[in-house]
Amino acid sequence: MPADPPVRPDLVIALTYYDPYVSGLTNMARDIAEGLAARGRAVTVVTSRFERSLPGEETIGGVRVLRAPVLARIGRGVISPAFVATACREMARARVGSLHLPLLEAAPISRGARCPLVVTYHCDVTLPPGAINAVQQRVVDASNRAAMRVAAAVSVTSEDYARHSRMWPAIEPSMVVIPPPCREVPTGVPSYRETDGPHIGFLGRIVREKGLEYLVRGFRALPDPDARLLIGGDYASVAGGSVVEQVRAAMGDDPRIRLMGFVPEERLGDFYASLDVFTLPSVNAFEAFGIVQAVAMLAGVPVLASDIPGVRQPVAQTGFGTLVPPADPAAITAALRSLIGNAPDRAAGARAAHRAFSVDGVLDAYEALMDKAAAESARR
Repeated sequence: MPADPPVRPDLVIALTYYDPYVSGLTNMARDIAEGLAARGRAVTVVTSRFERSLPGEETIGGVRVLRAPVLARIGRGVISPAFVATACREMARARVGSLHLPLLEAAPISRGARCPLVVTYHCDVTLPPGAINAVQQRVVDASNRAAMRVAAAVSVTSEDYARHSRMWPAIEPSMVVIPPPCREVPTGVPSYRETDGPHIGFLGRIVREKGLEYLVRGFRALPDPDARLLIGGDYASVAGGSVVEQVRAAMGDDPRIRLMGFVPEERLGDFYASLDVFTLPSVNAFEAFGIVQAVAMLAGVPVLASDIPGVRQPVAQTGFGTLVPPADPAAITAALRSLIGNAPDRAAGARAAHRAFSVDGVLDAYEALMDKAAAESARR
């Protein structure tokens, strides 16, 4: 049974997708929500009922989750009039409201929230070319700018990404830099290893912005018959659609590549324990940080990542891996050879990641941001 709603939530978070949907954005929102709930804060999440089988209300990890019905879908987004109404209703009772952007409904929610607002800006919307997509992108950007103008603070995961964002003029006046919370996975066993050769891994949604076809081509240039490329991630129920067919075409008949599908959370420790190198070959600005690569570092796995704003930060901050130009298979091949032949110190890399991406430190920062917004609002 859902828990009784609190008299006054400390924090109401609104975003399009939430648990059980898996993405960097939703995982970050979940970890913040559940982390603050574990500290005694009353937290409510308002999201979409993106699958009809999901309950309209439930409690997950100490967080009250309300799901608004969905009428239709447009690309990665959904149409849900009840989502705006529910978010405004819940935020009217809250000490602080929080929006995770990009969010099509950011402007109407920010106008109707009636509480101090903190927004977390994850990344720019980047859609394929086309007149309809161009209009959709402009509408989402305008809605996000409207929310930022009235927000007490705009949180970003790195100044590096924010400065290269289309939204920088709106972000800058109220910017606060808080890295995402990166939860360490339990130590696993290397049950995904098949040979004594190098095992390269990827974990994430099988979508265009991840650049997986370039990773596949870069890996295929390695001659070692015992090498393996393990590609983990959902491609059956991805908002906006997956590019699994393009990835399969790039794989060709190479028997060394495994398209593994979704890797359940209880197997993540085993997955990372099976790898010699983790990769995040993102190709555009839709990827703003890449939490999954920081989690790999915490598990002691060096990272190959694209040298693009935001994504390059975990490697730049820890030195635990290497950066390559985006969409460059030859550079990926060379970097893989280097990381395999001159493997970094895994224990030292894991320690550097712990210093950079402490969950407690991130929660401290969000708690302070929330309390400051509430206090400043009370003084007005």
